[in-house]
Amino acid sequence: MIQLSLLQDVAEYVRGRVDKVVLNGSYEIRDFQVKQVTGETLALNYLVPVADVQSITLVELKDASDTVLTAHTVNVPITADHLMLQTIKVEEVAASG
Repeated sequence: MIQLSLLQDVAEYVRGRVDKVVLNGSYEIRDFQVKQVTGETLALNYLVPVADVQSITLVELKDASDTVLTAHTVNVPITADHLMLQTIKVEEVAASG
């Protein structure tokens, strides 16, 4: 069993690595309304302006060297400025074998 304190440390590490959100492969967001860890969960809140993005089909989190940390295919129409909430939960997964 992994201790909660280690899971929290990993979540803090991930928070430090995330530098930006990239939408649809090109639109970068570096300003987070919230970028914080609570327990073993990293929460990211960021604003998607409708003037710049009318729909979201791909959400990537990247580090400062532009390496993709996570990528998710989505289908989110944007009809007004939109506050996105994205969470990453660090948890232990039982080994199969």
